Amino acid sequence: MFYPPGVIRMLDVDTDLAPLRCHLDAAGVDGYLIDDDASDADQRYVSGFTAPDPYQTLVTDDGVHLLVSGLEYGRAKSDADADTITRLSAYDYRELVAKYGAAEGKIHALAAFLEDHGVDSVSVPRNFPTGTADGLRDHGIEIDLESEGVVEEIRAIKTEPELEAIRESQRANEAAMARAEALIASADVAGDGTLLTTDGDPLTSERVTEEIEVTLLRHGCGLDDTIVACGVDGADPHDRGSGPLEADELIVIDIFPRSKETGYHADMTRTFARGDPGVEARRRYEVTRDAYETALEAVEAGVTGADVHDAACDVIEAAGYDTLRSDPDTETGFIHSTGHGVGLDVHEQPSVSPSGGELEDGHVISIEPGLYDPGVGGVRIEDLVVVTEDGYENLTDYRVGLEPTS
Repeated sequence: MFYPPGVIRMLDVDTDLAPLRCHLDAAGVDGYLIDDDASDADQRYVSGFTAPDPYQTLVTDDGVHLLVSGLEYGRAKSDADADTITRLSAYDYRELVAKYGAAEGKIHALAAFLEDHGVDSVSVPRNFPTGTADGLRDHGIEIDLESEGVVEEIRAIKTEPELEAIRESQRANEAAMARAEALIASADVAGDGTLLTTDGDPLTSERVTEEIEVTLLRHGCGLDDTIVACGVDGADPHDRGSGPLEADELIVIDIFPRSKETGYHADMTRTFARGDPGVEARRRYEVTRDAYETALEAVEAGVTGADVHDAACDVIEAAGYDTLRSDPDTETGFIHSTGHGVGLDVHEQPSVSPSGGELEDGHVISIEPGLYDPGVGGVRIEDLVVVTEDGYENLTDYRVGLEPTS
């Protein structure tokens, strides 16, 4: 299949790879090698380039070097954030494939590419292809597995262009949430409690999801999936939801789009109820809201993700509900972490969890406590914030409230 160039616009980011080069020195290797397509966020970030088929990025002390197909060479020359770009044809790639087959031919070309850059040993990421690693070892290249995710740690600190890209995705997210909320607020209620569209058809999770997706497309974003989960479905944090939405039930809507232009994600969750979900559901909503506000107040550079998670757990446990901190085996209550990093991946570093490390200025994180019980439903409230030296900037501009408005 032919893929048109420029599907994703790489941002003009001053990428600081100094921590990666420090890792190379510590590991005693000549370079860092990525072999993947642009669906891998580390590949996109380090190369400053996107392509639908695998290409190779080599980081050495003297620069960033790309090995690409002839199809991608022209665009890589104009778009990539690399010091050198080499075509596979420079190593007689077709002849190598004809002689050795596609897989082994690629290994021969890649080994020659590494030799040209004076590289006898490379560090590779955790998801590096086993076949490529074994093939390079057969050519005498030493392979060192880098297991700590050093590039992801670099990516976690967002530059201003990256923050602006995330803000744009979040504005699209808010437009989609507004459309979903309006559908629920304006729905009629059938005698059996089912919500109805203005056409008299059941308002389903699938219908709301479709409107979310259409709205996101109109704002330059897309997503592979979203959550519109009503009642018992919402009691499972990752249940996507299905079927008719009901009055007097909690409805969890979690939208996590990706910009089609920049590749950066956003993330937001709101919980609504059309009608009266009951005293216990309302109490759970208020407790979740208190935990969300308390966790936000705890965010600043220098605290840990674990500290922020503990702040949310303190509120929920004080209200009499279980958390995984108070009961690691609980299946109800607060049964996930408080948040995660968001950027080129919708889940990335840092972690706002029991194992979460120190938050730094420029980290973008979600804050999303929740409470879940099949007998009541689910509640989750989520904002996206950037950590600052003295607190945070909330990237989310959307009201928090249980009753939907149009």
